[in-house]
Amino acid sequence: MGQASSSSCSSVSPSCSATTHPATEGESTNADLTLLLPDECLATIFSKLGCEDRNASSLACRRWKAVESKCRQRLILRARSDLSPFLPHLLLRFENVSILALKCSRKLISLDDRALARIASGLPRLKKLKLKGCVEITDDGLRSFSLSCSPSLKKFSCGSCGFGVRGLNWIVSNCKGLEDLSVKRLRKLDLQPQSHAATMEVENGLQRLCLKDLHNGQLFSPLIRSSKRLRTLIVCRSAGDWDRIFEETADALTELTELQIDNVQLGDWGLSAVSKCRSLEVLFISRATDCTDAGISAVANGCRKLRKIHLDGCKFNRIGDNGLASIAAKCLDLQEILLMGVAVSAAGLNSLAENCRNLERMALCNTDSVGDAEMLCVAEKFGALRKLCVKNCPITDSGIEVIGWGCPNLIKLKVKRCRSVTKASICWLKLHRRGLVVSMDAGSMTGGREEEAAAQEGVDGGGHGRSRRVTSSATHLVCGSKGTMVLRSKLSSAASVLLVKRGSGSSSTSHTAHR
Repeated sequence: MGQASSSSCSSVSPSCSATTHPATEGESTNADLTLLLPDECLATIFSKLGCEDRNASSLACRRWKAVESKCRQRLILRARSDLSPFLPHLLLRFENVSILALKCSRKLISLDDRALARIASGLPRLKKLKLKGCVEITDDGLRSFSLSCSPSLKKFSCGSCGFGVRGLNWIVSNCKGLEDLSVKRLRKLDLQPQSHAATMEVENGLQRLCLKDLHNGQLFSPLIRSSKRLRTLIVCRSAGDWDRIFEETADALTELTELQIDNVQLGDWGLSAVSKCRSLEVLFISRATDCTDAGISAVANGCRKLRKIHLDGCKFNRIGDNGLASIAAKCLDLQEILLMGVAVSAAGLNSLAENCRNLERMALCNTDSVGDAEMLCVAEKFGALRKLCVKNCPITDSGIEVIGWGCPNLIKLKVKRCRSVTKASICWLKLHRRGLVVSMDAGSMTGGREEEAAAQEGVDGGGHGRSRRVTSSATHLVCGSKGTMVLRSKLSSAASVLLVKRGSGSSSTSHTAHR
């Protein structure tokens, strides 16, 4: 025991290494200096450790185990059926857990209703519960859990589970403090009729609702309508006539401030209903193919408090300068805008610059209408702009150069998949604007070392002979792309193969010369 305490002590404090020195007369070589630390200090140290280190530290001695068990707030368990015999001991040890995640593969047997009931009674301070792949938990199990769970439960998240509308109705009805509900991939909803949806129209205090990958999303229309305090609504890849759903529910969403819509059936009719949400501040619309300038204009006219707008037109050319002009004329407090596949030109950008004086973040992506002329408009008109992302647009070095001379408050610039932009212009920009963070992906770099050296010599020549160092640093993406990781991995693999070939070729050549 003394040896274990000494080794664990040395991992906590550098001063504990003194115990490994030869002991002087009257000193003990097995002194545990961690005993001088109060439990609160030890708990703070445990909170800074990662999951594996924390688990290992809890096995060092009885005191560490007791302190770590009392201060643990988050617990993730593999919710297989063979965990049931050990569940009472786990709940007794981690009684102060407030965030619990139960995850199980759908190919295995998960925890059942009885185990969920034990969790409800064994964790009196539970605030967040996540269920993933728990196919053995039924509607009756959620009913028992909702009747005996902690009144402090704020968030309930489920995905790929075995319950349906009835179970979710029990959670919403009985958990009066519930504020966040996230539902993802509930296959049982596909077999339930529309009549079951009426049971979800109960008074609740939900502030955030997330619906993803649901084949029967219209079942949640009564729940949305009854959520008077809803502030954030996220609908992603969920089937249903969302034009009609928003027409039925928009009048009740008086406090809605954030709406995210991704890959759903939504058109101008639905956007006209959304325009009734006067408090809306954040709007994300992605892959909604039926939306046009008319719908965007209706939202801009009704939701004049918008601060962030993300529009993904999917290159259908149904959203363009007219919609952007309506946004510019009505949403004067706009701070961030992302346009993907939107046919925007210098005229639309000019109207945006004249009215939205506080615009700080902008991304122009996946459109052939953004070229050097649009970059000139950005450089001259957007004085408050701080972050700019240009992705897959036909801009050239001239467009990069005008950005370098304009946008006085710009601190971050990201250029992705712009084939006509060379490395020389990026190097010139880094040297000309030393405080600007510039990021460029490998797929856009078409220049070589000669162009980079020429750019550096051009700047050095005007700098009274002083040499300047080119530095590159990363920046946060304004817009993401899954293809970036694939492209990066392919380039890395190709580079490693090329290096191996060159190494083998050089070694064989030197061997031949030696012979």
